[in-house]
Amino acid sequence: MRELDETAAGGPIGARLAAWRRRRELPRGDLASRTGLELDYLVGLETGREWVDRRGRLAALANALRLDVADLTGQPYPPRGEEHAAVRAVAFHLRRSLVRRQTDTAPGVLLEELAERTRAAAQADTAGDEHHLALALPKLIETADRAMAAAAGPGQEEAVRLRADAHVLAAGLLRRLGYKDLAWMLLHRARPGTREPLPVLVEEVRLLIDLGLPEYALARAERAEDAGADWELPALAAVAQAMTGRRPEAERLLATAAERAADAREAALVIAARAAVAAEVGDASEAADHVHAADHAALDGAHRSSLLVVAAAAEARQDRADEAVTRLVEADAAASLRLRLDPFARDLVTVLADRTTVHTAAVRDLAERAGLR
Repeated sequence: MRELDETAAGGPIGARLAAWRRRRELPRGDLASRTGLELDYLVGLETGREWVDRRGRLAALANALRLDVADLTGQPYPPRGEEHAAVRAVAFHLRRSLVRRQTDTAPGVLLEELAERTRAAAQADTAGDEHHLALALPKLIETADRAMAAAAGPGQEEAVRLRADAHVLAAGLLRRLGYKDLAWMLLHRARPGTREPLPVLVEEVRLLIDLGLPEYALARAERAEDAGADWELPALAAVAQAMTGRRPEAERLLATAAERAADAREAALVIAARAAVAAEVGDASEAADHVHAADHAALDGAHRSSLLVVAAAAEARQDRADEAVTRLVEADAAASLRLRLDPFARDLVTVLADRTTVHTAAVRDLAERAGLR
């Protein structure tokens, strides 16, 4: 349970920062010294003139106040609407799966059924359709456990792979919701013995980045390289390096990711990672350039929405609030609920409400559907 009621609300990060700083009896000047952030920025953050759009800054603030990053983001957010409520409820069902025992008398499951359920859930995930993903996950995890218990001979390896994929999908949704401890438990459950499947390791890297632990993410990414090389690991590691301020190392990793990209989609995702790295180090102009260079048509709904959030933040940092709102509206159209669960998007929506001169109704609608008004 959080120590302050006001910190559990779904409002801006700056308001929770101010509440926790007062609770810790820490002057703003001391917080600036501990984090390396400018005092003017902290004042603006606490008074609603500024926002958080860099993971490294969020992690620095949480560490300085001895908090989990979720204490500052407010995750998991209070449900807003039936779909959000259904998505949040999945945490209860998945928690039950961690303690449920598979009976020996349970009927077996054909691998074809498990494969089809996994494909459907993966399609919802890439589309950014959190609602359909949440509805599919409890049955998918149950099916994966039954298939694993019944598998033998040549089918066992396929059952292990599909079960790991199912758990990764579940952990990803829990991570985005803010149930990071539960996500970690599911990833641990997905490991068959001492083996660490590559998808599990990749999701662990994502989770450590979201936890504000870039050094741990880099260590896990290095270990994951032994499990098989692809474009995603160096791209994620580049973001972690950027969180620590090591831009040259991030650029080298991005070059590796570009070399490993196998098709147009992966190439577009690497460019999206370049935009995220540029934004993380504070180069809004470069981030916007990468967003424009990316092949948006090659991206699925979830990644397109994430890229558009980066674009919106870059526009806002360049004092183009109306363009920023336009990008957020596009991100909402690409994957609405995923946008509303993104703490950086929520923070940006809050500050843009007082800055836009053209799209006041649009940003007000986004804020209401996210529970920010």
